[in-house]
Amino acid sequence: MKDSIMNRRTLVVIFAVFLLAYPFLVGQSSYFMSLVAMTAIYAIAAMSLNLLTGYGGQISVGQGGFLMLGTYTAAVLSAKLNMPIWITIPAAGVVAGLVSLVIGLPAVRLKGHFLAVATLGFGLSIPEIALNWKSVTAGYSGLPMMRPEAVSSDLAFFYVILVVTMVITWILLNIANSRLGRAFLAIRDSEIAAAATGINVAGYKTIMFMIAAFFTGIGGGLYAYWIEYVSPNDFTIMTSFFLLAMIVVGGLASIWGAIVGAILFTVIPHFADSYVGVTNLIIGVAVILIILFRPSGLISIGELFGRNLKTKELESAPVKPEQKQSSEATDAKF
Repeated sequence: MKDSIMNRRTLVVIFAVFLLAYPFLVGQSSYFMSLVAMTAIYAIAAMSLNLLTGYGGQISVGQGGFLMLGTYTAAVLSAKLNMPIWITIPAAGVVAGLVSLVIGLPAVRLKGHFLAVATLGFGLSIPEIALNWKSVTAGYSGLPMMRPEAVSSDLAFFYVILVVTMVITWILLNIANSRLGRAFLAIRDSEIAAAATGINVAGYKTIMFMIAAFFTGIGGGLYAYWIEYVSPNDFTIMTSFFLLAMIVVGGLASIWGAIVGAILFTVIPHFADSYVGVTNLIIGVAVILIILFRPSGLISIGELFGRNLKTKELESAPVKPEQKQSSEATDAKF
């Protein structure tokens, strides 16, 4: 068990060091830095959704709406009210969280496909609001953004995104492994059994929605500053489906699985961009194959490999004399 934890921590440290060195490995290329920055932003949204859907069992098809809400909140506060980034980014999360509270209170009484349809309605409405509320969002014209002078370069803001993503990952991992996370899992497995043990099902469901929306909103705020321009075309209902596909392919009820899914679904369009329609085809096939042959997601393959490797190490380890004698004595008793 300790070896497994140490190996996982070692991999995390190696991955973190690689990300910190990445801009210099690619010659500070804006394109390749953007690829990782967008992966990190989608990872934040996917991890948040996985807490809601993977751990809590609440299917949301509107997470792209919260991403867009965070984007526009940061853009409006920055471009129109000249607020600093240390206010606009948290505000993006707070606004998304408050909106989720308004949606979540009635939605917590819904289950399964009824909940999915309700969140779908929200996901469809946000782009339309952004398009038609021209006095605030400027409609199709969009809103230009400017980063603060201290982080105005792509390199500087790249590290801002990395640090925020790492902090959010740490927070979500702790939530998933806490009493709160265990309550989410209990609700996912059986709401009746969870209620019987004293868990306030409606209350915890509302908390799920708010946490997922809050961090997704922060991801949206980071997106606004990275792109430095927001418009109604940035996110569509397909964004919500892509986020769902990320956590299904990466691994439900796994924060690391959400990261794997985000990496995969950001890299695929990079390689398939020159082929029209290939990206959606690959993603669709990947989702079908994962559901059929590996429902626990790609992250489980790594865990399975680690267990098999550990088993082989134990089998190949030499037996100590005292262990052999103990084994022979046990056999003699039978």
